[in-house]
Amino acid sequence: MGKKKKSKTIWRLWAKALGAKEGKNDREADIIAGIRTFIFISYLVTNVAIVSNAVRHWNDSVNNTQTIEKQNE
Repeated sequence: MGKKKKSKTIWRLWAKALGAKEGKNDREADIIAGIRTFIFISYLVTNVAIVSNAVRHWNDSVNNTQTIEKQNE
């Protein structure tokens, strides 16, 4: 299988994974799949940022309380 055919097959499978094929022709369907890919990536980046922020601040309230108690001693 050639490289171009393999990449075309991967794109076809990715586009199908995003949802039903939409559009009047293949070019329009590819544009719609590209827009859906952009939306998916933006959701993914947003979720990674939210999770990393939650992990980063996981025990902040416990640590802050301990720091304040040590300063008051």
